[in-house]
Amino acid sequence: MATIEHGVETGVSFALTDEQRSLRELAREFAAKEIRPKAAEYDEHQTHPADLVAKAHELGLMNLHVPESLGGLGLSTFEGILVGEELNWGCSGIGTSIGANGLGAGPVIIAGSEEQQAEWLPPLLEEPLLCSFGLSEPEAGSDVVKLKTTAQRRGDEYILNGSKTFITNAGHAAWTVIFAKTDPDKGHKGISAFIVPMDTPGVELEEHLDKMGQRSTDTSAFALTDVVVPVANRIGEEGEGFKIAMQTLDFTRPGTAAGAVGVAQAAFEYAVEYAKERVTFDVPIAMHQGVNFMIADMATEIEAARLL
Repeated sequence: MATIEHGVETGVSFALTDEQRSLRELAREFAAKEIRPKAAEYDEHQTHPADLVAKAHELGLMNLHVPESLGGLGLSTFEGILVGEELNWGCSGIGTSIGANGLGAGPVIIAGSEEQQAEWLPPLLEEPLLCSFGLSEPEAGSDVVKLKTTAQRRGDEYILNGSKTFITNAGHAAWTVIFAKTDPDKGHKGISAFIVPMDTPGVELEEHLDKMGQRSTDTSAFALTDVVVPVANRIGEEGEGFKIAMQTLDFTRPGTAAGAVGVAQAAFEYAVEYAKERVTFDVPIAMHQGVNFMIADMATEIEAARLL
């Protein structure tokens, strides 16, 4: 959130407010002291960072967008990306584990009824619970309309059947927002969204997925077999699931981009450190013009990306 400083008459300053600077400093300190010392080990062994999730929760670095009326901080998207950049500077995998509640709870924050928000959001503040965003399937990633999970209404309940994959934190989530087709013949207008506790009978974790990167983030596949959820767990009306999913992704994508900036900033700092230590022709390689050019380009592009 840009602020206009006194005495600046030629344009808008992109300086942070005092509160925003304090928030960013808190996240950077946590990343430096808590995340980085464990990042390599957790990544190598695919360790779910439950201890760091709990510490981040205690410091108030999770669930940043839960409304103040429910006891949350009610922070803006911009303030969320300040935290996200720093956590991902520490480790992209651990940062994703901590920040993914923003995506999981997003549909409830954006489109949930007052009753749903009061039931599902405050528990996230009371203890370090995780929640997930259940959109991707084996044959439906970016092409959401191809999803095959179904939800058939029977009286005051829905019966869900299908499977989900590449779902962040699903193996440790208390609940997941599941997107399923309530009317397969209507395309994207036939998709609806449901809050599904992960301990509901018929929800079965199938596999923790191995990945090339972000290995300390749990990414799992699970099946839904005759999973019964009440109508009260449907977010919005039937057929509004696609819109809710897109609104949630629009809300969270800036945070994903900020996480990439955090990774780039970390890579830049490691590169500068190495360039000062590595010696060729009796001088650190940082003294060579060709290396200087690359480092300058890195710094320029990172700052440009941050300002986007």
